[in-house]
Amino acid sequence: MNVPLKRVVVTGLGALTPIGNNVSEYWNALINGVSGADFIKQFDAEKFKTKFACELKNFNPEDFMDRKEARRLDRFSQIAMASSEEAIRQAGLDDPSLNKDRIGVIWSSGIGGMITFIEEMKNFNAGDGTPRFNPFFIPKLILDIASGHISMKYGFRGPNFATVSACASSTHGLIDAFTYIRLGKADAFVTGGSEAVVTEAGIGGFNAMKALSERNDDPKTASRPFDLDRDGFVLGEGAGSVILEELEHAKRRGANIICEVAGGGMSADAYHLTAPHPEGLGVINVLESVLDDAAMKPEDIDYINVHGTSTPIGDIAEITAIQKVFGEHAFKLNISSTKSMTGHLLGAAGAIEAVATILSVTNDIVPPTINHFTDDPAFDPRLNLTFHTAQHRTVNAAISNTFGFGGHNASVVFKKYVE
Repeated sequence: MNVPLKRVVVTGLGALTPIGNNVSEYWNALINGVSGADFIKQFDAEKFKTKFACELKNFNPEDFMDRKEARRLDRFSQIAMASSEEAIRQAGLDDPSLNKDRIGVIWSSGIGGMITFIEEMKNFNAGDGTPRFNPFFIPKLILDIASGHISMKYGFRGPNFATVSACASSTHGLIDAFTYIRLGKADAFVTGGSEAVVTEAGIGGFNAMKALSERNDDPKTASRPFDLDRDGFVLGEGAGSVILEELEHAKRRGANIICEVAGGGMSADAYHLTAPHPEGLGVINVLESVLDDAAMKPEDIDYINVHGTSTPIGDIAEITAIQKVFGEHAFKLNISSTKSMTGHLLGAAGAIEAVATILSVTNDIVPPTINHFTDDPAFDPRLNLTFHTAQHRTVNAAISNTFGFGGHNASVVFKKYVE
């Protein structure tokens, strides 16, 4: 049976990032090219190859919950609660008159409660071998617990689960929410992602993979997407939240419609654990998929917020794919990597970059790719990679790309809402 697909709109946004603790601060920092990188404060990184990261600034969980609740949540859940609260309030989903059976939560994380795991194992190893574990150890650790806490706080009884696909996690979650609403299985979703792994294990593990920049002499400029001298990504932490809602449901309750979700695409590289296909085959597939799902042509897209992690191979593969899919129109696009400012938030990257992409559509401003010093001959000079400063232009439709270890690719299209 063919069911007419429903239109899906965005009615709320939340952000807690290394460059701003709410959506307004985040957007202002993005369009002004602010770097969130600095030397690590959460642990002594003196002996590590990378001594810096994009950490949250001045985040106090007790601004959002009481001390007892905060102690029962891992940091990734704390920031999930903070980010989702902003979005839920903006959308008005905390209205008690709404049918909460029809509101769901899909919250994502690439790793989940790493801080909790490290703390518990440190405590165990410091003892005599007797197993004395906190009864909240497992409930704090598991990465689906953030979606559970959000649903319990607001009474949302619709579909509730977590998605995990490394750095593509929260984009996959957003596409899942979009699909459920399109099919009429829910009226609205709180969707997003959070990550908090600026830890000894997080930095040490990514260092061992040679994935992180080691530019300790200049952390502020270490995230250098598309620069000839890029040497890896900068680890970040934070959360982003997007409220998706069925159009008629939003209109009936007088919600403020921010933009429309036009389509989602997913693919796999089926190539390597951590490296993208050198010819960008998985990215080509996901871009073609998202355009097809949105019933759009390449010429309909004005801006792409790329995955753009600042790795030597990844940046080239993504741009290669964009040029193959968009052809001559690639030179009319704005392309930028906001990871140059926020660092790479792993499972939360898709969520905070979705927020940036949505704000670009609504404000007709493209945030820049900062920290560019030396052109890489691998990139066609006719491409507009939005270096240095934000650019004003009409953005009717924009794509946000996210790709994860394991070859997971996800893209979503946002467009201006037209009645």
